[in-house]
Amino acid sequence: MKLFLDFLPIILFFAAFKYSEAHKAWASSFASSQFGFLVAGGTVGQDEAPVLLATVVVIIATMAQVAWLKLRGRKVDTMLWVSLVLVVVLGGLTIYFHSETFIKWKPSILYWAMGLSFWLSPLLFGKNLLRTLLGEQFELPLKVWHRLNFAWIAFFGIMGFVNLWVAFNFSTDTWVNFKLFGAMGLMLVFTVAQGLYLGRYMKDDASADAPKETT
Repeated sequence: MKLFLDFLPIILFFAAFKYSEAHKAWASSFASSQFGFLVAGGTVGQDEAPVLLATVVVIIATMAQVAWLKLRGRKVDTMLWVSLVLVVVLGGLTIYFHSETFIKWKPSILYWAMGLSFWLSPLLFGKNLLRTLLGEQFELPLKVWHRLNFAWIAFFGIMGFVNLWVAFNFSTDTWVNFKLFGAMGLMLVFTVAQGLYLGRYMKDDASADAPKETT
C-alpha cells in the first residue's frame, strides 16, 4: 500500500498527460478556462496543455498525499516534504511560463537531494543513513553498510543525469514514459542487485546461527 501511495502522483501525472495528449483540443480549452488565471497571457496552447494539466494533477496529488498522512497522524518523510516543495515551485513555474523545462528538472533535483542526504549524513552526523533506515532488518559488517550507502549515492547521482538526458534529448512523451516505466524499472533492477549482494551475508548469518549436529 505504501509503495502504491509513493508512486501515485507519478502514475496520475502519466495518466493525465496521456489523456490530454490524446485530446489536445479539449485539454487546451479546459486548461485555458480553468487555469488561465495562473498562466502568463491567460491562454494555453494545444502543445502546452498536456504537460500543464499533468503538472496541475501532480501538484494536487502530492499535496493530497501529505495531507492524508498528516490526517492519519503518520510521519511525513523528509523527502516527501522536499518533493512537495519542488513540485509546487517548479510545477508553478511550468504552469505560469507555459514551459515544461521546469517540471523536467524536478526528478533530477530530487534524486540529487536524496543522494546528498546519504552522503552528508555520515559526514555531519556520523550516521550511515541507510543503516539507520534498515539496521533493524539487517545485521551487516560496517564496511558493507559503507558500500551500500555509496552505491545509493552513486545511483541517485546517475539517475539525476539520466533524467536530464532523456528530458532534453527526446520528446516530452518519451520523457513521461521514462519517468514512470524507465525510472521505476531502473530502481527495481538496482534494488534487486542490492538484494542479491546482501543475500550472501544473510546466508552466512543463517549458517552461523544454525544449530550444530552433535554426536
